[in-house]
Amino acid sequence: MAIRPKALARPPRPARIRVPNRERVLFTIRDHRFVGILQRLSLTGGSVIHTEEPLPRGTLATLDLVTAFGRVTAQVEFLQVGADGNVAAQAFRLLAMDDACSGRLRAAIEQMQAAGCSDARIAQKGLAGLVSEGLSTVRDHIQHVFQARPLRRKDRVTG
Repeated sequence: MAIRPKALARPPRPARIRVPNRERVLFTIRDHRFVGILQRLSLTGGSVIHTEEPLPRGTLATLDLVTAFGRVTAQVEFLQVGADGNVAAQAFRLLAMDDACSGRLRAAIEQMQAAGCSDARIAQKGLAGLVSEGLSTVRDHIQHVFQARPLRRKDRVTG
């Protein structure tokens, strides 16, 4: 009986971040510029809702994004429409970016991950884990409030 080599494992998918605050991104196709609202972002691409009609799959553009760590410029390719279950969102992948922009993007993604915007945490925990984590957070906040101000005893005034 022949022994098959183990299938090569795919590298883990980069964390996908739900981008908060309706962050805007500028796309340039040749001399035409338009604005989009980032929905998801990762080190390999993301999804965006743009102000234009959906672009044909394979359309190349330049992306300009301002982050807390500086401007990120990259070459992108637009992919399918309907990304992330949103009919208005169009996926894109990052094709090329210089090292400085890559570092800025990585730092911005790590900051958003630390703020709890990552899809990875949700996918790994399941419903029970999310409920447990949510209840723990509420409990911690309640304990913090009661520790911050001691309970006052009400004295009744009799007359």
